[in-house]
Amino acid sequence: MWSAVTVAVCIAATTVGVWPDRAKADGCADVALVFARGTGEGPGLGRVGQAFAAALASRLGNRTLSVYGVNYSASINFLTTADGANDAAANIAATVAQCPATTIVLGGFSQGAAVVAMLAGVNPLGNTVGNFGSAAPLPPDLAARVAAVAVFGGPAARFGTPLSTSGVFAGRTIDLCAAGDPICEPGGRSRAAHNGYEFPPFPGQAAGFVAGLL
Repeated sequence: MWSAVTVAVCIAATTVGVWPDRAKADGCADVALVFARGTGEGPGLGRVGQAFAAALASRLGNRTLSVYGVNYSASINFLTTADGANDAAANIAATVAQCPATTIVLGGFSQGAAVVAMLAGVNPLGNTVGNFGSAAPLPPDLAARVAAVAVFGGPAARFGTPLSTSGVFAGRTIDLCAAGDPICEPGGRSRAAHNGYEFPPFPGQAAGFVAGLL
């Protein structure tokens, strides 16, 4: 449910949507959200990304927000996670080139958070499984254009490298992990905890943090 704002289009993974009635004449949004969905979710932002985008939009005042759902399979073949990182990097590069005044926000849920970890130069699973099919980190000039990052239920935190304190986005990342979530909390055993990030307080916490950096 988008309440008073509805994203124009976000059901296709390669689609960019802009909150209606506030588009700028040059076609560039004030803020661009690039979000990678979790394992098994259909193309687009995914349920957590949608909730986060709605919460963020409500905190931007008159600023416009575009959204991009990272285009990757989000399948159980985690070696394809690198495809998501490469796609996100390409989208960020295109945004920087076409819309130099646009502020970029990056986010991800679960496997999507692993996508973000790769862009941050952090191995999502530490040293447990080699390079996890890792992609190259975001080039420094592009990383500098990312104003804020929000990840939900990301595996990097479980292995001691939360993105809030690790990698190139340290200090501008909120790394949310629900109590008992086995994906991000060592010893966590509640699968239900991993499936609630689209509900309060998580979208609002992430949106508040990100809006404070914009």
